[in-house]
Amino acid sequence: MNFKVANNIEKLKILHSIIKRYSSQFSNNSFDVVVVGGGIIGCATARALLIENRNLRVGLVEKENKLSFHQSGHNSGVIHAGIYYKPGSLRAKLCIKGLQMTYDYCNKKNIPYKKCGKLIVATNENEIKRLIDLYERGMQNSTPDIKLLDEHEIKTIEPHCKGLNAIYSPHTGIVDWATVTQNYAADFKHMGGKIFYDFKVESFNENKNGRALKLRAKNNEVVITDYVITCGGLQSDKLSIMTGCKDEPYILPVRGEYLLLKSDKSYLVKGNIYPVPNPDLPFLGVHFTPRMDGSVFLGPNAVLALKQEGYKWNDISIGNTLRVLKKKGVRKLLKNNIQFGINEILKSIYLSKQLRELQNYIPNIQLNDIIRGPSGVRAQPLWSNGKMVEDLVLDCASNDPNESVKYRVLHCRSAPSPSATSSLPIADIIVDKMFKKYPKLKL
Repeated sequence: MNFKVANNIEKLKILHSIIKRYSSQFSNNSFDVVVVGGGIIGCATARALLIENRNLRVGLVEKENKLSFHQSGHNSGVIHAGIYYKPGSLRAKLCIKGLQMTYDYCNKKNIPYKKCGKLIVATNENEIKRLIDLYERGMQNSTPDIKLLDEHEIKTIEPHCKGLNAIYSPHTGIVDWATVTQNYAADFKHMGGKIFYDFKVESFNENKNGRALKLRAKNNEVVITDYVITCGGLQSDKLSIMTGCKDEPYILPVRGEYLLLKSDKSYLVKGNIYPVPNPDLPFLGVHFTPRMDGSVFLGPNAVLALKQEGYKWNDISIGNTLRVLKKKGVRKLLKNNIQFGINEILKSIYLSKQLRELQNYIPNIQLNDIIRGPSGVRAQPLWSNGKMVEDLVLDCASNDPNESVKYRVLHCRSAPSPSATSSLPIADIIVDKMFKKYPKLKL
């Protein structure tokens, strides 16, 4: 009799374990895949997972109280056409593909955009050879319909712009990328995805029952999942280290401070006006960007943010700044660009200094025509040798399935500009990588 009771109890325990495991698969916080990060890459990736397999349970966790809170909501809003990037590189291919995919998506979803074009303008003789080289690069990249203009032809596109020669890219456009991100998220939710807000991931741990992994937030909220993709932007290096990845590429927070052209002078700018890139400098320099709301951004400069998400000079984290400055690659980059860095700081303080650069392109702009505008913080990936990461970097700490946390978390560590333009094809690459590495997701 005692044996029968003991045997029944053991069967009940096994049944309870099976029920617990089964029910955990379908609880509100249980998923096949969780995407960390509610920016444009995270939302595009979550959406792409369900397009590929509608049977998956996919969740997305975002540490802020809304989507596109940081880079995806603080940018110039340009749809790039792929002129600048090294021919044959993944970055160039993704931009060209993303350009058309973005316009197709916006048309399908009735998202407003303007195909206002772009001029890349040489203002002196020294820039003309670099401009022609850039034109050849654009041609190799199959950038659509670009052409070289002389100084008279420039005036037909931008009557108030001064230049010797220019590249004209008619398919460069503008859009509100935050709106695009919201549409990606709406698609995701429509297909059954679930979004968690105010979920700042504090740990990735092995889960004992049901799903393989447990993600715990700072507020102690928990989700369980079999696999994770992180698209953390400014936090991507920290998230990667949490699962055992190497510390590089690490993220240098670079703040860009825009000026605004006063509304009564907005007629001076019709489309995007960009400088010829200087290969000796780490960032592009000032440019003119019309916005969907009719305003015109001028700039930005590029200064080290003193906080990982520091949008103002008084946004300071001593601990984070010291953490960043301890990185060998950061020190090398700063050492090699001391004069550039000082100049960018001076442009932040004195509007007149930035004005002089703007007047190289549109001489009619005066100091009383500009005011301070918003800022954005770029997640600039950096190698330990001081070189900026030029392409997409996906990382996983281990290929050993026995190391559950290290094996089951894939990190997007670098999605360099123009990641918004390239967001749809980048998402496709991430999802393809997931399905190849974890065939179970295809079922």
